[in-house]
Amino acid sequence: MTYCLGIKVRDGLVCLSDGRITSGVEVRAARKFSLHGPESARLCLMTSGLRSLRDKVLAYFDRAARAQTSGYPSLLDAVQVYTRCLRQVQDEDRAALEESKLSFNLHTLITGQLPEDGEPRIFLVYPEGNWIEVGQRTPYLSIGATAYGKPILDRALKYDTPLETALKIAYLSFDSTRYSSADVGFPVDLLTFGAKDRRWRHGNYDYDELLQQRTWWNERLTASAREMPPGPWSDDLLPGSGRLSLVGED
Repeated sequence: MTYCLGIKVRDGLVCLSDGRITSGVEVRAARKFSLHGPESARLCLMTSGLRSLRDKVLAYFDRAARAQTSGYPSLLDAVQVYTRCLRQVQDEDRAALEESKLSFNLHTLITGQLPEDGEPRIFLVYPEGNWIEVGQRTPYLSIGATAYGKPILDRALKYDTPLETALKIAYLSFDSTRYSSADVGFPVDLLTFGAKDRRWRHGNYDYDELLQQRTWWNERLTASAREMPPGPWSDDLLPGSGRLSLVGED
């Protein structure tokens, strides 16, 4: 399993991908993101699904990209080429995969701001080659084990969230995911793209490097639950309350 996340806020982009690869009882680390194109037209691509499909589609995509010496004009142009490569691999490999009881399950996030783009963009490409683009109302897209990190994104993230705060929220969504899913884990890759300077920045972090942030968050969650104002259940459900109501009584 995988957890990859793309966030778009007013100040730019945040991309996150976990680094755990699980195959049977074997666990190892591998990057699930890649940067493509020249410095002036660079995009970030993250995938969830069979590693062999990822590698083959990216090989075809890079071969096609070499004809674009100055990079793609817009991110949509890059997405269109990527979907052609994806469908080619699907035509070549789907039948063999299905015979082996495997599904063609490659999901892809393609992010960046290329020369003709008025603002940073994020696309989610499905295994069939169709896609959706992130909007301001829900300013993120994720792939892989998406359920565990979704609540904090939906509650805390807005389009006008500062980039630094969005970066923290991205990490917390990963922390929630890796805590509840054994197939998602460290190391974690974090990338940002500034809307003003149009530069990608990257950091790779392992378990011990984020101990302070993880400890702070665990303690804050516990303290918040303890300090929450009492609810109406205090008089009904706690031992020693003034009212005694047993299940089954009228």
